[in-house]
Amino acid sequence: MVFKGAMRLLVLGGVALVATGGVASRLPGHAAPLTAQSATDLSRPAAYTAFGRALRGVAVHESKKSAVRHLAKPAPPRPHAQTPHTAHPRTAHPQTAHPQTAAQLQTGQLAQAQTVSASTARATISLYEHTTSQAALRDQGCEAAKRGVGGIVILDFGQPAYNGHTYGTYLFSGRFAGNAKITGAMLAYALGYRSCLPQGSTLSISLARGTSNYHPQVPNAYQAGSRWARETQKLERLLGERGLARHVTSAAADDVEPSWDRSFHRTRDFFRGYRAAGTGHVLYNFGSLDGGVGSVWNAKQIFYVASGMKYVAAIPEIYNHAMAQQWAELAHIAKHRYHRPLKFAGVMTQHTSRNHAMKPRDAHKVLVRALASVGSGVAEVPPALTNIRSAE
Repeated sequence: MVFKGAMRLLVLGGVALVATGGVASRLPGHAAPLTAQSATDLSRPAAYTAFGRALRGVAVHESKKSAVRHLAKPAPPRPHAQTPHTAHPRTAHPQTAHPQTAAQLQTGQLAQAQTVSASTARATISLYEHTTSQAALRDQGCEAAKRGVGGIVILDFGQPAYNGHTYGTYLFSGRFAGNAKITGAMLAYALGYRSCLPQGSTLSISLARGTSNYHPQVPNAYQAGSRWARETQKLERLLGERGLARHVTSAAADDVEPSWDRSFHRTRDFFRGYRAAGTGHVLYNFGSLDGGVGSVWNAKQIFYVASGMKYVAAIPEIYNHAMAQQWAELAHIAKHRYHRPLKFAGVMTQHTSRNHAMKPRDAHKVLVRALASVGSGVAEVPPALTNIRSAE
C-alpha cells in the first residue's frame, strides 16, 4: 500500500516489484514505532506527487469490527532526505522461480516455485523508483541477481501522468518519466540482472512495470492503460532480442487502492485499456482493499481489478491481520457469488529493519490462515514473496 490516498503507516514485504507510485505516510524517512496495540501501522518511503504537491491524508476503515486507522502520506522526499533503512543482505542461496504466464492465470493454474515451500521461500525486493537512470537500474538488477532469489519483482514508477506530449508517470522523486524512458530503465535492470548471475544459473524473474491508481494525471485513463500494456510488450520483445528471455520475462503491475479513486471509473478505464491491447502479459494488482468489500468499492468492482478481468492476478499487500482477513472475505465472495477462485500470485510486504513490520513468510502464513477461516478450498496462495522498499 504504497501511496494510499495518503501516506500509510503500513508494513511492506514479499515479492520484488518495480512500481511507480505508492507511499505510506508520516514524515519522510521516519517510521512509527510499533506497539502492542498498533502493530499494523508502518511508514512508507516516498510519497507520490502531482505537480509538486504533497498527497493528502485519508482515514480508512479496516473493517466493521476494527478501529479506524488514520493514514497519511509522507511528504515528497527532498534531495537531502534520508532514505529508508533496509535490511542487510544475507548470503544468497539460489532459488528457482517459475513466473506465471497469462494463460496459467486465466485457468487458475498459477505456477509455483517447485523447489520452494512456503516455509523456506525467500522474498524478492520490489522498489519504489526515484529515477529512470539506466546506470542506476542496471545496478539494481545486478544486486537482485547477487541475492540469488527468483520470482516476481515489481518496479513501481509511480502515479500515471502525461506531460502534454507523452504518457508516463511521476516518479517518487516527483519528476516526470515518459513510457519509453521507463522501458529503457527496465531493460537496463534486466541487463544488470543477467550480467551478475552465476554462470549456468537457471534463476529467473517476472519483472513487472509498476504504477498505481493514485489520482491519474492523464487526459484518458483508457489510453494510459493501453499504452502501459504496449510498453510491457515492447520490453518482452527487447528481452528476446538481447537474449535475456531465459532469465527475465515482462509483466505489468498496479498498486490499486479504492480510496485513491472512490468513483472507480479511472481505475476501471485503465484496466480496460490494458486488456484491450491484447498483449497477453500478466497485470499484477499489488494493492489493498481499504476496509474491505463495501467500504469504498462494491464486490463486483473489487473482484474485477483483483482477479476478474483477463490477465489480472493479485499480489496483495499484507501488512497486518486485518488486511489478510479482507482479502479472505473477497476470496469467499469470488468463489460463492462469482463461482471463480481469486487468483493470487503471491504476497507483498513492507518490512524494514526500522519498522519491525510483518515479514514476508509471516504475511503469507497469515493470509493462508485467513483464507482457511472462511472455508476450505477458497483460494490457493503460491509461496511467492516480495518485499517493497524505496530504491536507494
